[in-house]
Amino acid sequence: MDLLQLLISGIANGCIYGLLALGFVLIYKASEAVNFAQGDMLMLGAFLGITFINTDYMDLPFLLGLTGAAIVLGIFGYLLDRLVLRGIFGQPQFAMVILTIALGFLMRFVAGVIWGHDPVSLQSPFAGRTLSFGGLVISMIDAVIIFATVLLTTALYFFFARTRLGVAMQASSQNQMAAYYMGIPVKRINAIVWGLSGVVAAIAGVLFAAKGAVEPSAGLIFGIKAFAAAVIGGLGSLPGALAGGLLVGIVEPFAGRYLPSGLGPVAPYVLMLLVLIMRPGGLFAQISQKKV
Repeated sequence: MDLLQLLISGIANGCIYGLLALGFVLIYKASEAVNFAQGDMLMLGAFLGITFINTDYMDLPFLLGLTGAAIVLGIFGYLLDRLVLRGIFGQPQFAMVILTIALGFLMRFVAGVIWGHDPVSLQSPFAGRTLSFGGLVISMIDAVIIFATVLLTTALYFFFARTRLGVAMQASSQNQMAAYYMGIPVKRINAIVWGLSGVVAAIAGVLFAAKGAVEPSAGLIFGIKAFAAAVIGGLGSLPGALAGGLLVGIVEPFAGRYLPSGLGPVAPYVLMLLVLIMRPGGLFAQISQKKV
């Protein structure tokens, strides 16, 4: 029973890693660049959720605050591409990497100025509540995180498979030049992808804040682990991102419990190295298939 509870807790953490890894993959598929500020966007989403939900700020209901944070960070992601990132369109990918690293530093600085550097907790309606199934006790927030991840992943699947905009995003990610000649507004699609990535990061951030305290540098380490999850799943595969996140989330608590002290935090990176050695493209690699 103890193992099962550890597994469920790992799955809940893995869902947040997976959601953040989805953001990495969305942007990589759109621009073939890695957004190293993705973890910091999660941090901003968490602070936006705190601002909308906590009683000492706007005191909105949880779902309304979550929606507000998603909308604000979605607009932020869209404008970030339109006003900043589009200026280096066509430049080497290295330029995008450096720019997103710099943006991450800037986001942490701004968050520190606005919300301070002390850890802040989200006043979640699920705090302290549990669900019992036989002898198994699950925290309510873990159940909410797993349910929200399944719901969001299903919505994204139907969005990409059944909507014109989703199909256009897939076409643009496969071959931008061909998509452009087919009449798809590639630059606008890229901006929408950044906005969608912001929405996903905000949802992950609010769920993350519901499990623990948040401070401006919280997104840095979390973002690195989510990047490891995206690499494990295959940097280019949406199902792979979620699977990689779950693997990282499950490996972490089990390594912390059963391996020597100090090895738990590095277990996800050891897993990433093993996957890269045995399957360089990741478990759900699509890179070799999409090049034309």
